[in-house]
Amino acid sequence: MPDEITVYSDYVCPFCYLGRESLRRYQATREEPLAIDWHPFDLRSNKRRPDGSIDHSVDDGKDESYFEQARENVRRLQERYDVEMTLEIATEVDSLPAQVVSYRVQQADPYETWLAFDEALLAALWEDGRDIGDEAVLTDIAADAGLDPETVGEALADEALRAELHDAFEAAHGAGVTGVPTFASDGYAARGAVPPEQIERLVEGA
Repeated sequence: MPDEITVYSDYVCPFCYLGRESLRRYQATREEPLAIDWHPFDLRSNKRRPDGSIDHSVDDGKDESYFEQARENVRRLQERYDVEMTLEIATEVDSLPAQVVSYRVQQADPYETWLAFDEALLAALWEDGRDIGDEAVLTDIAADAGLDPETVGEALADEALRAELHDAFEAAHGAGVTGVPTFASDGYAARGAVPPEQIERLVEGA
């Protein structure tokens, strides 16, 4: 079993996408592999309508000035990490369907298969601007990642799986996670798209 770093994240968080690029850069410097132990986090829980659409009338304290600052931070980190992004924020996308399927894939194979699907989800949203809340899009992504496309429909129809995912969201809050991405290792944590050097210190205690 490879060494692991715990990562709390939500696919609709641009800083989770950027943080993964930072993590990838740190992983590339290591002699031994470092696997990702993904823990899902739900940024849309208080704004999600029953049909999955986002209710922007809910006051969560994030006004236009907040989003403009977020865009500026995204652009700054995008330049730092030299990544292409079609979107800067994704306020209209609900990641719950993607998280349901990803959670199922992780249960079946927490390493290579899950990682391929996870990276494909991030690329589909942030690089290609695709709606990862759409079942048809998820089916295409799953097929491209080498998964049985039927996995998507089966996962989305599994109410017990959704309940497990909800428990995972609650566990993240219970662990003290208040924002994403959060990287954790050996009792220590760092939040945000922190530089590779900070992830190195977190993992190696350097």
